[in-house]
Amino acid sequence: MTADKKPMDLEELRDHLYKCADIIRDRVDPTEYKTYILPLVFYKAIDDTYEDRYQEKLEELEDEELAKNEAFHDFQLPEEYRFEKALEKTKRVDKFLDEALQEIEKENPEKLSNIFKVRYTSTDSLDHDTLHELLQHLNTRSLSLEKVEPDILGEAYMDLVSDFAQEEGKSGGQFFTPRNIVNLMVRILDPEEKESKIYDPTVGSAGMLVEMAEHYRGKDDKDPKKDLILKGQEVNHTIAPIAKMNLFLHDLDGEIAREDTLLNPQFTEDGELEKFDYVLANPPFSADWKKDKCKDDEYNRFEWGMARADRADYAFIQHMIHSLNETGQMACVVPHGVLFRKHESKFREPMLKNDLVEAVIGLPENLFQNNSIPSAILVINKDKPEERKGEVQFIHAGDNKEDIQFYEELSNQNKLTEEEGIQHIVNNFKEWKTEERVSRTVPLEEIQENDYNLNIALYVDTTEPEEDINVSEELEKLHELQEERKEIEEQMQEHMEVLGYE
Repeated sequence: MTADKKPMDLEELRDHLYKCADIIRDRVDPTEYKTYILPLVFYKAIDDTYEDRYQEKLEELEDEELAKNEAFHDFQLPEEYRFEKALEKTKRVDKFLDEALQEIEKENPEKLSNIFKVRYTSTDSLDHDTLHELLQHLNTRSLSLEKVEPDILGEAYMDLVSDFAQEEGKSGGQFFTPRNIVNLMVRILDPEEKESKIYDPTVGSAGMLVEMAEHYRGKDDKDPKKDLILKGQEVNHTIAPIAKMNLFLHDLDGEIAREDTLLNPQFTEDGELEKFDYVLANPPFSADWKKDKCKDDEYNRFEWGMARADRADYAFIQHMIHSLNETGQMACVVPHGVLFRKHESKFREPMLKNDLVEAVIGLPENLFQNNSIPSAILVINKDKPEERKGEVQFIHAGDNKEDIQFYEELSNQNKLTEEEGIQHIVNNFKEWKTEERVSRTVPLEEIQENDYNLNIALYVDTTEPEEDINVSEELEKLHELQEERKEIEEQMQEHMEVLGYE
């Protein structure tokens, strides 16, 4: 079956990839969809891209060996393990796929080391015929980056990751942050400079790094592949490879390390943590962590104190702040408790005394697959503009207002609205505005008087306004009710007399 060379638009590509799930549905648990489908999508994409670039160079150079030169290709693919060879298998295609992915890793040690964690021979649920059907379906259309724009292919891929996260419910949400939240964080940070270094210490499927790059790409056709340095660390060994694939499918270079960020940070320089221009993350809310193993931290990340063993929030926050350079900025999703829990004031005090907090943005509840509680975005800036020094902006976007719909209610989840919600928040932040019942810039002295409590309700009126009462109208209603009562009493009296009770 030959792949259709006609370019696909985003909707067609989404449908094409979603049908992969339909093929294996009911054969494997939804939690395993990403494990078996995403590597094959990636395999097909790099194979198609390699073939198109090979044919282009062959036509130009008229030399087969020269056209295969690694200088012309992002990846090297062994001829005996090309995608078409998998299609030719009449039995045990699972064994061939395992071998092919391992050999492709060996041929590309710098880019693809440990990227393919799947073993198709390890499951009895996907037999030869099912896998072959999956490969045949993928082969009906080209996924080459020469034919499908990276942003479209990457967008469809992220939609697939999102769809699988929904299928998985709580467990899937752990590695996928809804894109509307990521979009808000990225627009708050708004990277401008070339050679900016960007870091996500809990990178998941790399959605935040991708969104930062795509936002930068949209600025006067800037090239994030050349201008940005993207790095992320992920503890989950099955999700880290997805992050690597995601970067490639968006035509981005980046480095993804696989380790526990708090126990074993991977990005270091000369015995210190590597420093970044931008850090953004959505760490797991109030997670357990092995604090005893970090008491003698060689990087001095926890100089404000050790977070509780069952609440790692400020361990992650201190790690991120420590990873910023002298002008660095950071946006981090946090549970509201981080803002006001009494035992954590020891972290908020130095953070505020050092004038690091630029903004606290309260979000609606039920935005995440795996958590319905309301969250907030903590914005840190080590180099605040002069006019913002000594102040913190609080933005309350947790409730819809009469004239502002910050979010819309979907069937099982809320979603930030684009123009009314995200844009309104960004405008308030950019313009450093105080807006009734929405935002307020607060001097540090006032926060200090509140014992460094960052609860948004202390600084912005979050209560619903009482409706204005029209006294004359209400009096008229009262008189009408009184007349109605009088008539009922008179009727009741007549009935009582008829029944002989008078």
